[in-house]
Amino acid sequence: MVLIVGFNLRTSIASFSPICRSLFLFPKYRSRIIRPVVLLEKPFDKHFYATDSNPLITGFPETSKNCPPSVAATKNRLLMNCTEFDDHGNVRVISGDFKKMDLCKQNGLLPRDLRKLNTSINSIVPVILVREGSILINLLHIRALIKANSVLLFDVYGSQHSHSQSQFIYELEGRLKQKSSDFGWLPYEMRALETILVSVVNTLDSELHVLHNLVSDLLADFELDINQERLRTLLIFSKRLSGFLKKATLIRDVLDELLEQDQDLAGMYLTERLKTGKPRDLDKHDEVELLLETYCKQVDEIVQQTDNLVGNIRSTEEICNIMLDANRNSLMLLGLKLSAMTLGLGFGAVVASLYGMNLQNGLENHPYAFYITTGSIFAFAAFLSSLGILKIRRLKRIQMALYHRCNLPISLDPRSLRPPYL
Repeated sequence: MVLIVGFNLRTSIASFSPICRSLFLFPKYRSRIIRPVVLLEKPFDKHFYATDSNPLITGFPETSKNCPPSVAATKNRLLMNCTEFDDHGNVRVISGDFKKMDLCKQNGLLPRDLRKLNTSINSIVPVILVREGSILINLLHIRALIKANSVLLFDVYGSQHSHSQSQFIYELEGRLKQKSSDFGWLPYEMRALETILVSVVNTLDSELHVLHNLVSDLLADFELDINQERLRTLLIFSKRLSGFLKKATLIRDVLDELLEQDQDLAGMYLTERLKTGKPRDLDKHDEVELLLETYCKQVDEIVQQTDNLVGNIRSTEEICNIMLDANRNSLMLLGLKLSAMTLGLGFGAVVASLYGMNLQNGLENHPYAFYITTGSIFAFAAFLSSLGILKIRRLKRIQMALYHRCNLPISLDPRSLRPPYL
C-alpha cells in the first residue's frame, strides 16, 4: 500500500512514471511497506527522486548513484572513463571520469575527434589521428590519447578485450618507466606508440594462431568424411576468418595511409614540438617511419597468412561441392536406370493385363501359347531396359569440347601430358 498525503490534483500523472515502472518491473518491491511522505506545495517535481537521506521507496533499485536513468545516461555521454600516465610512466589516475569538453579544451581537440575514441560505440574501424600536440589511436582494444608527457588510456570495460587491455596497461607502465636510451633514444610518445603497436600485433597473432589450429584440424577431418556437422562448423570458421581478415586489413590500411602522409609523420614528434615550439621538418621523420613500417609489415604478414587460410577453406568448399555434385549425379543416373527398367517391366505388365481380361482369343487350347507369350514379354522388357541403360551410359561419355578442340588426351595422367623433351 502506498500512502501519499497532500497530493495535488494538478500534478501530472507522468511524474509518477519512474516509480510506477519500477513497481511493475520489480514485483518483489510491491509487498514492501513504504513510509508515508508529506508533500508540500509542489509534491512531485520532475527532478524529485529518492535519495539516501530521504528514501521514497525502501530497496528501490538504483540505476546510477542517486540519479534517475535519464540523468545517468546523460552523465555517461558527457564523461569518459580514462587511466592517465604521467611523464615518468606512473599511473596518475586509475579509471577516472574526465569531462569531454575539458579533454577537448586541454588537448586542442574537436568533439568529433573524441567520437573516434568513444568507448560506448562498438566500432571495428581503426583510427590514428595526428593533431597538434597529441596523437589519437583506436586500434582493436586500445583507445588512447598520446601527448608529449602523458598518456590517456580510455577504458573499455565489459568487452571481450578487457583482459587484453589490462595486460597492455602493465606493459605500457613498464615501458614508459624505462629510460629513452634503452629504446635507442626514442622520445616518450614513440615508446607509447610502439607499445600500442606491439600489443595490437600480438593480439592479432594470437588470434590467428588459434584460428589456424582450429581450421587446420577441421580441414584434416574433411579428408576422412564429409558430414553435416563438419560443414556447419566450416561455415562458422569461415565467417570468423572473414571478420578477422577484414579487421587486420583495416589496420594495415591505416598504417599504410599514415606512412604516405609526411605531415602527419613529422607531427608525431610531440616532445620536440613541446621543447622547441616548432613542428619538425617534413623530410625528417626517419625514426617514426621505420617504426611504422616494421609493424606494418608484420600486420601485412598476418593478413597474408589469413588470406591463405581463407583460400584453403574456399578450396575445401569447392572440393566438397564437387564431391556432392558427383554423388548427386550418381543418384540421378541410378534413378534413370531404375526408370528404364520400370519402363520394360511396365510394358510386360500391359501385355499380361491384356491376357488377364478372360476374353477368348483363340490361344486357349494352344499347347505352347503360354510359354511363347511369357518368353516374348520377358525378352521385350529386357530389350527396353537394356536400350534405356545404354542411352544413359552414353551420357556419361560426353567429353568437354576443350579436349576435342585442343586434341588433348582424355586421360589426365601426368605422363601423358609430359613434354617430349623431358
